[in-house]
Amino acid sequence: MIKDGAAVEIQAVGAGAVNQAVKAIAISRGFLSPVGIEIFCIPSFADIVIDGEYKTAIRFSVEPKASAASAEA
Repeated sequence: MIKDGAAVEIQAVGAGAVNQAVKAIAISRGFLSPVGIEIFCIPSFADIVIDGEYKTAIRFSVEPKASAASAEA
């Protein structure tokens, strides 16, 4: 989706899941950088309901960074 210019949102609940999400974002940056796509991540909190229980999740909004060439156009 990032290669198509779309933003991606990842939600994680719990320390292990947040750790895995951060590692996935770092790995994806490694895949995208050689093809000229840079990404940035905006973390935020999200209140969600799982099995009738309210929990706090971490939401990562991952977006492609606009290149200098596209910003000038």
